[in-house]
Amino acid sequence: MTRSAKRGWVPKLRFPEFREAGEWSNKSMGEVYSFKGNNSLSRDKLNYESGTIKNIHYGDIRTKFSTLFDITKEAVPYINSSESQESFKAENYCVEGDMVFADASEDLADIGKCIEIVRLNGERVVSGLHTILARQSAARLVIGFGGYLFKSHAIRKQIQKESQGTKVLGLSGGRFAKIIIPFPSDKAEQQKIADCLVSLDERITLEAQKLDTLKTHKKGLMQQLFPAEGETLPKLRFPEFRDAGEWEFTTVGGL
Repeated sequence: MTRSAKRGWVPKLRFPEFREAGEWSNKSMGEVYSFKGNNSLSRDKLNYESGTIKNIHYGDIRTKFSTLFDITKEAVPYINSSESQESFKAENYCVEGDMVFADASEDLADIGKCIEIVRLNGERVVSGLHTILARQSAARLVIGFGGYLFKSHAIRKQIQKESQGTKVLGLSGGRFAKIIIPFPSDKAEQQKIADCLVSLDERITLEAQKLDTLKTHKKGLMQQLFPAEGETLPKLRFPEFRDAGEWEFTTVGGL
């Protein structure tokens, strides 16, 4: 993403049908989003068994949640029933299209990591400890575009610049509101970008699953291709060596 002399934003790579569509818009975070309330419940106030309200914890944003948050595909903890829920205002419940940012980190690479909520499946969800919940003031961005936009280099660099702290870095809503957000005015281009990146994420997930399967397969082979403790023959042997007799045993020093 680069800026032209007129301070407009133009991506280096663009789909053919949008190459003549002109510069992207650029507005401040505060113009596009408003900030909603979160809670400060720690992990010991949450559980994975039962409850009526689920809670997005900043640690999960940083370590396990997908960019596009679909609650039917994520393990999200409930707030313990012993915790008061009367303070949760209706406007602070997450809605689809919301962005949730982690506002604290010891690592510059993790500060401001985010998810975009794309599916809640009718469940009640709130934004938890050390998070910033942002909701579009007007529907400028299609659902699915924001999650990737806020992970782009141009915005990540701004977020890191606005973070403050020594041992622990933090972001405030006030400083976050200054960040400049570039986006195409044509929602068709936004959707095209989102669809492209979603398809790549899906491919990455499938390849990761294949890799995990291969690792499991290799582990099983390792257990069978070498003799178990107290035995002189492996359980599994290549056909041409099945009559080759027992394995030799010696000490490491002997080798």
